[in-house]
Amino acid sequence: MSAPAALVKLLEPWSALYSDSKVVPTIVVFGHIAALVFAGGLAVAMDRATLRAARGSPEIRARHLDELSAAHRLVIGGLALSAVTGVLLFTADVETFFTSKVFWTKATMIALLLSNGYAMTRAEARLHSEDEEADAALVEASWRRLRTTARVSLLLWFAIAFAGVTLAEAG
Repeated sequence: MSAPAALVKLLEPWSALYSDSKVVPTIVVFGHIAALVFAGGLAVAMDRATLRAARGSPEIRARHLDELSAAHRLVIGGLALSAVTGVLLFTADVETFFTSKVFWTKATMIALLLSNGYAMTRAEARLHSEDEEADAALVEASWRRLRTTARVSLLLWFAIAFAGVTLAEAG
């Protein structure tokens, strides 16, 4: 299956600008990598902290939940920038990426990462809303969910990085 000719034609001006310039690809690739390093680095650090805090005292857990909320806003911003630059990279060479199994695998993993992030923020919100009188079993169940989403997040961030390197080496 090849890229639809109409899509290739539509994106031809951007593709030409990208391929004829040294500055444009440098800015786009830097933006993509910088956003991923920032968002992924922060996410990995927070995932690790979540796994540690889950074994901590109620005070440590509460402090971690506050830090996690603040970090999620930054991670989402980094993911948004990486999505924009990812689309720019895709559209610069749509004929190559449209048929790339590695590209679509990476895109699928990003969708899974976003879905996992949503599950993580829901578990976090549940923990924020549970008061001191909450059933201990419910609190522990929410922390188990949060730990599970942190582990999945770690796996996906590294798998996405591997797919990105594979994609870059194949191109």
